[in-house]
Amino acid sequence: MTGSSSGIGEAIVKLFAAEGVAVVVHGRNEVRANAVAQAIRVGGGSAEVALGDLTTDVGADAVADAALAGGPIDILVNNAGVYGFLSWTEAAVEDWAQKYNVNVISGVRMIQRLVPQMRERHWGRVIQIGGASSQQPHAMQPDYNATLAARHNLAVSLARELKDTGVTSNIVAPGVVLVEEVRVMITHLASVSGWGEAWEEIEPRATQALVPNDVGRFARSEEVAAAVAYLASPVANYVSGATIRVDGGTSRSVF
Repeated sequence: MTGSSSGIGEAIVKLFAAEGVAVVVHGRNEVRANAVAQAIRVGGGSAEVALGDLTTDVGADAVADAALAGGPIDILVNNAGVYGFLSWTEAAVEDWAQKYNVNVISGVRMIQRLVPQMRERHWGRVIQIGGASSQQPHAMQPDYNATLAARHNLAVSLARELKDTGVTSNIVAPGVVLVEEVRVMITHLASVSGWGEAWEEIEPRATQALVPNDVGRFARSEEVAAAVAYLASPVANYVSGATIRVDGGTSRSVF
């Protein structure tokens, strides 16, 4: 599970561990990754740590080697990524390239290192964490939105490649998820936008202003994790090349 030392990734590995899956916690910050793994162990789960920077081949090699040290990997969840809040006039070519390397190529590196063994064993799950703005991008964050679209595209292509192998490839596409960074940003915006002071007031008003949806709030990491757990389970054997939206209805499309 890449990028699992905080936020959505942390919620996913904790849910997997609670379901009896031996997990590998990945991150670049040793303290945070070890803290997540230790919390899982204290709760009776099994967790190892793989540290490394997936934006380089050397770093990806180190992560894959650490992950495989405890045995074969059956489930790969590519979650590691960055977003940022650059506009079209602010995002330089270097920003686009950096986002693409972190959000797309890092996942490809892990697919290349872990999926061949899944094919040999005739069972496996590859899940990309995508996003609603992959299909309905807005003006802000054009570099980030484009990388989400690439994640969706590569996941479907990979599903076609893995035909008849017993390995599936799917996408979970959240809307805005209430991780700590988002809460801090929204709280700041609330003070200048008049959305109120208590979070119970702020959240529905911020949702309506920024990402209108049918539920009237932001997603929680645990809700995203539940969708990932479904795709990773044996009951999803017949699901491949699919996108599960966890966005409260942000995406206004029948397909």
